[in-house]
Amino acid sequence: MKKSNFVALILGTIGVVFFALGMCMCTIEEWGMFDKGIISGIIGLAVLLITVIVWRRMEGKTPVQFNAKVVVSVLVGVLGALLLGVGMCLCMVFNKLVLGVVIGLIGIVILLMLIPLTRGIHD
Repeated sequence: MKKSNFVALILGTIGVVFFALGMCMCTIEEWGMFDKGIISGIIGLAVLLITVIVWRRMEGKTPVQFNAKVVVSVLVGVLGALLLGVGMCLCMVFNKLVLGVVIGLIGIVILLMLIPLTRGIHD
């Protein structure tokens, strides 16, 4: 394993754990930790952003150039992840299984749309 991939693995894991814990803290009312959950989620997102920057620098790649395709890809990814998360919350927290599964599947389909959006469709 290359050093850059190992560093990305460690930082990515830390970022995802902070983000996921923050989202749990926000959505589970019994914990009473909404404000701390927001802080934890922001820390997780910051670590994930740092991970992308560090990995690209270690790989010798140029920084991400912001254009319409990048912005649309990010928005589609955020929308898909939010819908998937809302679907899971509806299932697990609010006991709305059918609605949660439907919304979660819509989120998964939107996330799958990222593949042709970012890579294109080839022969």
